[in-house]
Amino acid sequence: MTTMNTLVCLEPTRLVYQQRPVPQPAQDEAVLKIVTVGICGTDIHAWSGQQPFFSYPRVLGHEICGEIVSVGSQVSELRVGQRVAVIPYVSCHHCGACTSGRPNCCENISVIGVHQDGGFSEFLSVPVSNLLAVDDVEPQAAALIEPFSISAHAVRRAAIEQGDHLLVVGAGPIGLGVAAIAKADGATVIVADTSAERRSHVEKMLGLTTLDPSDAGFDAALRAQFSGMLAAKIIDATGNKHAMNQSVNLIRHGGSITFVGLFKGDLQFSDPEFHKKETTMMGSRNATKEDFIKVGRLMAAGKITAGMMLSHQFEFSTLADIYEAEVINNKQLIKGVIHFN
Repeated sequence: MTTMNTLVCLEPTRLVYQQRPVPQPAQDEAVLKIVTVGICGTDIHAWSGQQPFFSYPRVLGHEICGEIVSVGSQVSELRVGQRVAVIPYVSCHHCGACTSGRPNCCENISVIGVHQDGGFSEFLSVPVSNLLAVDDVEPQAAALIEPFSISAHAVRRAAIEQGDHLLVVGAGPIGLGVAAIAKADGATVIVADTSAERRSHVEKMLGLTTLDPSDAGFDAALRAQFSGMLAAKIIDATGNKHAMNQSVNLIRHGGSITFVGLFKGDLQFSDPEFHKKETTMMGSRNATKEDFIKVGRLMAAGKITAGMMLSHQFEFSTLADIYEAEVINNKQLIKGVIHFN
C-alpha cells in the first residue's frame, strides 16, 4: 500500500477525506497502522474554529492506539506487530522545563494532532520515544490512555495519598479519569457536577458519591461526606471560570487546589480567603511518560477501564459524514472512540 485515507480539517467546520502517501519512518521513528483514536474536546474546538494557537489544514487526533508496521534503522526497543499508545507531546529536550524533567510543559512543545498532523489517518509515523507498548490493553481502552494520563498527572501534581479527602469538580473525561485514578490510589473521592446525567454516570461506572454544586445545600452536603470538614484537596477539571474562582471557598485550611481544566481569562478570588487558609494552588498540563506507564499498569490490572469514560464509538470510514451531528452536537457524548478497519 502506497497511499492512505486521511481525514483533514481544511478549515473550521470542514472535514474531508484525502489520499496521502503512506509515511516512511525516519531512523528514530515507527510507522503505525492506526487502530483506534479517541475524540477530545480539542478536536471539537478545532472543528468549530475555537481552538487557540491552531492552524489549518490539520489532521486531528492525539489519543492514538496503533500497531507498528515498520521501524527506522536505529529503533531496537520496539518491534513490528506490537500494539502501542502514542504519547503525543513532542518536546524539544533543550529548554528549562525539559532539562529539569518536565517535558510536559516544554517551552517549544509540539502536540501531535494539534501543532502537527495526528491520528485521523490510516497510518502515522511517530518518534519511538513517544510510544508505549500496550499489548495487554484492549485497543479501545488504549485509545483512552492519553486522557487518563492527563488525569494521572493532575493526581500526581496534587500529591494524592491514601485516605486523602478529594473533591473532583467536573465529570467530563478528565474529571472522570481523575476520580478513577484517585480512587485507585486510595483517596476518599467526591465528584461535583451540575449535570444529572454525568453524576449518574459517575455513580454507575465509578461507584462514587456525587453532589450538585448548584444546590443550595452543597456546602453542608460536602462537609457531611468529609467528617464535617471541607475538602482537603480539590482538582478542578471544568475549565469553567465560575467553578475555578469558587475553589478557594471549598477547601479547608491548609488545603490545595489543582487546576487541570483551563479557560481563556483571569482567575479572581478573595485574597484574604486564599491567605488565611495558606492555600496551595497549582496548574497541571499534559502528562509525562511516567503518567502513561501508570495508566497502562492500572488498565492492565483492571483498576481503570474504558467504560469509566467511554460513551460512544464511531467508524473512521463514515466519520466525516456524521461528525457534526454525532460528535459536535451530541449532548450525550462524554468520550468517543473511532475504530479503523
